[in-house]
Amino acid sequence: MSPPAGGSRAAGPPPFPPGGPRRIVSLVPSLTEALFALGLGERVVGVTDWCVHPAGDVARLPKLGGTKTPDLAALRALAPDLVLANREENRKSDVAALEAAGIPVWLSYPRTVREGAELLAALAGLGAPPARVADVVEPALAAVAAAEARPPGPRPRVFCAIWRAPWMSVARDTYIHDMIELCGGANVFAERAGRRYPIVSEAELVAAAPELVLLPDEPYRFDARDAAELRRLDLPAAREGRIHLIDGTLLSWYGPRIRRALETLQSLFAAA
Repeated sequence: MSPPAGGSRAAGPPPFPPGGPRRIVSLVPSLTEALFALGLGERVVGVTDWCVHPAGDVARLPKLGGTKTPDLAALRALAPDLVLANREENRKSDVAALEAAGIPVWLSYPRTVREGAELLAALAGLGAPPARVADVVEPALAAVAAAEARPPGPRPRVFCAIWRAPWMSVARDTYIHDMIELCGGANVFAERAGRRYPIVSEAELVAAAPELVLLPDEPYRFDARDAAELRRLDLPAAREGRIHLIDGTLLSWYGPRIRRALETLQSLFAAA
């Protein structure tokens, strides 16, 4: 996770002829998955190395490098009529180069779960069949609305790690923070100033006294050794056995995973 790639706001979709774009390159793994879930997978002509879902479908597609190191020459050779990019996952210079080459770029930047669900709905506007909208978009929007309408209650103090050596977490104005808060948790580093993804020391972590710790498998792949290290610290989460290794896509992939993410994390936090 790195500084955003563009200006203060992400752009909406560029205009398209009837029927929408026919050749799409996705530089955003979660949006690649969304396109296939929406029945638009046959329009995808290229993806990044990090686009791994749905596995069987993306395996056959040309890989264009990393999200921050795409092969722009190879991308241009695919003659896309739309490139999906994200201000946080992709570089400003790459987006600018594509636009200078006359390639339309849809630059997204959801920072809340609702914005993620609304982006999914907007992608459906590229030509998704009504049945896919009913099966994929409407459940995500309904799950967000239900989470927003939940009555207030006790909120476990949550530490979500995203990196190791040094430890890094999430502050306010991030998608992961909003996911934690929407699911009923209280992000212990929400108010850290200066960085959206703050570096935290072990002393600061102990002082924050999290009652529940999330160790996702991306962008850093935490494992049992990291959980064991945290269990040695004087944390309520360690004493109560609430240090969890989890699927990182539930925290940060906006799109068709939103409903399952909300259900999974709400259940986890309610048990804390």
